Amino acid sequence: TTMIPVTAAVMAVAMVLAALAGGAAANGAKDDSITPPPAAWTEAKKGAVKWIDSNASQLRQINRKVWEYAEPGMLEYRSADYLAGLLADRGFEVERGVAGMPTAFTARYGSGQPVIGILAEYDALGGLSQKAIAQKSPRIAGGAGHGCGHSLFAAGSIGAALAVADAIDEDRVEGSVVLHGTPNEEGVLGKAYMARDGIFDELDACLHWHPADRNEVPTGETGNDLNSFAVAFYGQTAHSASAPWKGLSALDAVELMGVMSNYYREHLHPSARIHYVILEGGKAPNVVPDFAKAWFFLRGASREMVDEMYERHRKIAEAAALATGTRYEMRLYTAINHLRDNHIASTLMHANLQLIGPPRFSEAEHDFARAIQREVGIEAEGLPTEIEPLQPSKSRDLRTYIGFGSTDVAEVSLITPTVGLLVGSFVKGSPGHHWANVACAGSSIGEKGMIVAAKALAATALDMMEQPDTMSAMQAEFEETTGGQAYRSPIPAGVEPPILPNPYERPDWIPGDLDYPTWGSFNWED
Repeated sequence: TTMIPVTAAVMAVAMVLAALAGGAAANGAKDDSITPPPAAWTEAKKGAVKWIDSNASQLRQINRKVWEYAEPGMLEYRSADYLAGLLADRGFEVERGVAGMPTAFTARYGSGQPVIGILAEYDALGGLSQKAIAQKSPRIAGGAGHGCGHSLFAAGSIGAALAVADAIDEDRVEGSVVLHGTPNEEGVLGKAYMARDGIFDELDACLHWHPADRNEVPTGETGNDLNSFAVAFYGQTAHSASAPWKGLSALDAVELMGVMSNYYREHLHPSARIHYVILEGGKAPNVVPDFAKAWFFLRGASREMVDEMYERHRKIAEAAALATGTRYEMRLYTAINHLRDNHIASTLMHANLQLIGPPRFSEAEHDFARAIQREVGIEAEGLPTEIEPLQPSKSRDLRTYIGFGSTDVAEVSLITPTVGLLVGSFVKGSPGHHWANVACAGSSIGEKGMIVAAKALAATALDMMEQPDTMSAMQAEFEETTGGQAYRSPIPAGVEPPILPNPYERPDWIPGDLDYPTWGSFNWED
């Protein structure tokens, strides 16, 4: 018995083709008449779940190892090496340093089609070091921590890939699984460069997940398009008291750029966002700064909107330089689109999540969660226990859309049918990017979510391998969503990813010391 009968899959293809011929549904909605089908246990899925249960202790160890490494984006040298090594030891064909990034890798198992990709992230967040306890208490003062749960993300995705590999070995399915190790998601960077360099082009579909404070398969167009860039200004030093007229202040230029950028906000679309920080503004008040630098994020509901904002900021930088007599350099770090779902794939994933069921937490784990919630100052309601219903998939309406964050998974969703899920691994009402998430990720709470995610990812990948009609329907929907247009990266061909050297190779490095310049702060003059 398969999860979606062949007739249902054929109907799904027909629905997509009808949409292609007849235009979009009312209010921009895709055809949402495809309801979650009744899930069924296939032999392949039974075997995968059994494998994950039998190896749950190893998956928990993987999470704990990456959780303890807690390496920020572009510094995930130990995490990437550890994860790639595990897969190589299992017989995966591993390629390291893909797309010019030392901490990016791919790991392939099996042969032929379909080729199913699974994404893994493993970067931590600076300043969020935390013990696995219910009160704020850093493991390493000022250190990094997995405040977004990417240690769980990595372990769950590795578990799914290994379970699919086991199904291939047992001749339960045919095809290939490719685990993509993607660095610096927090900088919305790794997948963007991997996509530009064609790393995902071979995939017939791609799966991902993320720890969350709920259990849900998201649908629709989500997230904002984004450009991340820095602007450096070069001036002339002088004594701030005795000869200020001889100086040209690079800091003045940065501050003027901030003022003009802030005035620009009045004229932006409601979905647009501008964030910036001053990375460098001089060394001492009595010296006119000859170098200053700011880092900007520009977000908006469409690529066209962000491109327009970016060009305006180029003019703002030029104006700031002209006003202060300095010169400027503008450097793009990364650029991404917004994510598009594949509703047929979402339907398949949702059915498998229902089949597996949500994480089941003990009363002690709920007590731990409530203690965190009281400490944080949010309602002490414990952990998520239900699966959210699958929502209709709608195209965004720019007249009403208000965007939030961004993810580089979006680039994959423009290359191949892509589906993700959220699994309850944090306390309900989690603030996000917070010590509370680090505490949960390092505890049994996060690990129970990770095990559920591994099972749901593996089950969905196996269904895709066993259901060619469903894959055809997914591909037809993908062609409709993209309009048949080939993927084009918003990162120009000449832009290279910003790389940091391996901190562990420094002769003065000591364990736990990642007090190292962030990837946004490297010396431009090198």
